[in-house]
Amino acid sequence: MQTKPDFKIEFVILMASLMSIVALSIDALLPALPDIGSQLNVVDSSDNQKLITMIFLGLGFGQLIFGPLSDSFGRKPMVYFGFTVFVIASIVCVTTNNFEVMLIGRVFQGIGLSSPRTIAIAMTRDTYSGDFMAKILSIIVMFFILVPIVAPTFGQLLLDFFDWKAIFNVNLLIGLLIVLWFWRRQPETLEPKKRIKFSPKIFITGTVEFLKHREAIALTLVSGFITGSFMVYLSTSQQIFQEQYVLGELFPYIFASTAFSVGFATFTNSRLVIKFGSFNIAYYATIAYAVISLLYVLLFHTGNNPSIHVLVTFFLLQFFAVGFLFGNLRSLAMEPLGHIAGIGAAINGFVSTVMAVPIAIYIGSFVKTSVLPLFIGFSVFGVLSLLVFVWLKKRRGPAIA
Repeated sequence: MQTKPDFKIEFVILMASLMSIVALSIDALLPALPDIGSQLNVVDSSDNQKLITMIFLGLGFGQLIFGPLSDSFGRKPMVYFGFTVFVIASIVCVTTNNFEVMLIGRVFQGIGLSSPRTIAIAMTRDTYSGDFMAKILSIIVMFFILVPIVAPTFGQLLLDFFDWKAIFNVNLLIGLLIVLWFWRRQPETLEPKKRIKFSPKIFITGTVEFLKHREAIALTLVSGFITGSFMVYLSTSQQIFQEQYVLGELFPYIFASTAFSVGFATFTNSRLVIKFGSFNIAYYATIAYAVISLLYVLLFHTGNNPSIHVLVTFFLLQFFAVGFLFGNLRSLAMEPLGHIAGIGAAINGFVSTVMAVPIAIYIGSFVKTSVLPLFIGFSVFGVLSLLVFVWLKKRRGPAIA
């Protein structure tokens, strides 16, 4: 493991690019949800949200496969294997005329994409540690967030000239270019002597080892709470802006502004994390996350939507807090798991994502005529996350104050 703070810009951009295939496959499709639902004869428009949540379900389960296998066979082969699954699933999505089959294809897209997503985290943990790892992860997330900023506009552009199938095809092409770059330029980060001999028991022993680290468990739960409430926004944003607010083609630009808020926060975090520490920043960001959402619920408890300017202001503040959480939560959870970085990243990602999917489906079912259920979800899971941090703060003692 490399502990010397040696910043490698190509490594950071490449890891962010691997993760960006996931974001592109999710966010570029948002403007196309009504078109897909119409062509596949979806009766209830809220069912279109499943095209977003189901890929997350695959992302969660796939990490349990590729994370442990990467600890035994190396990081790079698992990226190639996962991308192959993604290619096959994408072909299924563009050739089917059945909504249920497309949902299955989205699940397998998620399984395939869980590989580059998990491996990027594991390779970062192979290479860095401590608050410097949090800094690197923040920068990776910052580059990664650039994709949600432009993806819906990109998807809308493809819709204007082609159809929704073009979004899947272009995502495939971009993914192939990134994987080729990864193959040519990125060395393997897991040395053969550090690999764990493969055995079916590796999944059990790795889980048992993960469960020994209470802080990793607690921070994984917080990741699930935050990811779940954020996923509700991802799956309902098109419905909120295009149906509730009737903003039509302005949706991609409003979505981009909220993504930019997350990106700006992750950039700010990368500048502050060495000085203030990832735990402290994540703790105060969780307080902000809970307070902002509770304030919205208090002000608009009747369920009547505020003006679009007020709503976007709340979203910008909410997601600015999120930007200080994503990289730090992953870094803090992974810190004690360097000896099992692959399966550690897998379990962390699996638990947080699988927690998030039912949260998103349940809360999203209420986001029909009002944005209030979304902020109630933010509030509940923000408070739960804060309670976990309070417990962690007491466990760590006064040194963290």
